[in-house]
Amino acid sequence: MLNKNQVLETIEMVEKEHLDIRTVTMGISLLSCIRADAKATAEAVYDRVMRQAEGLVPTVLALSREYGIPIVNKRVSVTPVSLITAAFPEESGCVGRALDRAAHALGIDFLGGYSALVHKGTADHEAVFLNTIPEVLSETERICASVNVGSSRSGINIDAVRRMGEIVKETAECTKDRGGIGCAKLVVFCNAVEDNPFMAGAFHGVGEADSVINVGVSGPGVVQHALSFCPDADLTDAAEVIKRTAFKITRAGQLIAREAAKRLGVRFGIVDLSLAPTPARGDSVAHILEELGLSVVGCHGTTAALALLNDAVKKGGVMASSRVGGLSGAFIPVSEDIGMIEAAEEGKISLEKLEAMTSVCSVGLDMIAIPGDTPATTISAMIADEAAIGMINNKTTAVRVIPVPGKGVGEEVEFGGLLGRAPILPVHGGDASKFIGRGGLIPAPIHSFKN
Repeated sequence: MLNKNQVLETIEMVEKEHLDIRTVTMGISLLSCIRADAKATAEAVYDRVMRQAEGLVPTVLALSREYGIPIVNKRVSVTPVSLITAAFPEESGCVGRALDRAAHALGIDFLGGYSALVHKGTADHEAVFLNTIPEVLSETERICASVNVGSSRSGINIDAVRRMGEIVKETAECTKDRGGIGCAKLVVFCNAVEDNPFMAGAFHGVGEADSVINVGVSGPGVVQHALSFCPDADLTDAAEVIKRTAFKITRAGQLIAREAAKRLGVRFGIVDLSLAPTPARGDSVAHILEELGLSVVGCHGTTAALALLNDAVKKGGVMASSRVGGLSGAFIPVSEDIGMIEAAEEGKISLEKLEAMTSVCSVGLDMIAIPGDTPATTISAMIADEAAIGMINNKTTAVRVIPVPGKGVGEEVEFGGLLGRAPILPVHGGDASKFIGRGGLIPAPIHSFKN
């Protein structure tokens, strides 16, 4: 039972500290939708999503009103589409467009799962499927795509890494009239998880139940506010403050997740503990790191501060929910975090520092704008670097970069909404094309053999 002080504390977190539930995501299996041809499969997919998720938006809006907690996004994730269209991969776009129609009809914000899992090798049908990604992302508004190119158990599929660098460039070119925004809906993973509620990388894994509710919490502003009351605390005590705050944030997510699942008649999946920032002031992961004592995010000490934050968030959140999953930690998307944006504009943070930070946080190089003339092999090398960090450290890493057509360092691209704006960062001028061109598989690390 909540007491009066807890209720008042939650109200203050919502009104003054930007507490929100970032997303309620319904995962839906499409395996039962496979038919003999693309058209029939697309129709079955559309019907399945419409039927299963028809109550999602009304239920989430009702919960937000009843509990007084903003719920920013209503989303759906589905079985990786490459599995559904294996018999007719060249027509996969038909299913992608059907999913986009369903997303519009239901009023959901994004639908994830135009995805492929090629971490140990690329099957013939998956190679064809990958070719459809740029067109689908350019023709649809709410579809998100992801590709898993490596894992700690299998190694890194460099052939797929090479192709994904090319696909990122092709996607940017297909959406050049919108600043390459298609790339903001495309994530390349190592160690992708099956229950991630956050876009653009969400998909519904084949090991999941038929339909589930996964919730992603947020609250960077709440954590920063809590730390502001102990400016002279040592780092041990600061970590305790973050843990206690993460516990409170996660309890709100747990409440919404259980109630949404109950009302929608599906299973409660997980709560993702990730601190997800927005471009709004007072809602920044970068500013948490600065509250810990950094003059600006990106300076020496940033990786250590982020490690402390990420670990404390997980420790506090795990005690608040019996079903923690997804990515869980702290996101550092450049275009979606006002502190990151300002540090990038001032030249205080670089791609190299961001890469170092990804070794200790959730995901990886996220929502980073780079010059439009960056070679595809350089993008592939970025993907390979991030995949290596994920593979060796047994964690999820990813790359979501936007080579902005026609723009270079010193310019900026505006996406609007939660996607924010991004200063274009310089890219190292060295050439990795021969390395990427070797192809093959980077073997799994020795510590992957745990049986």
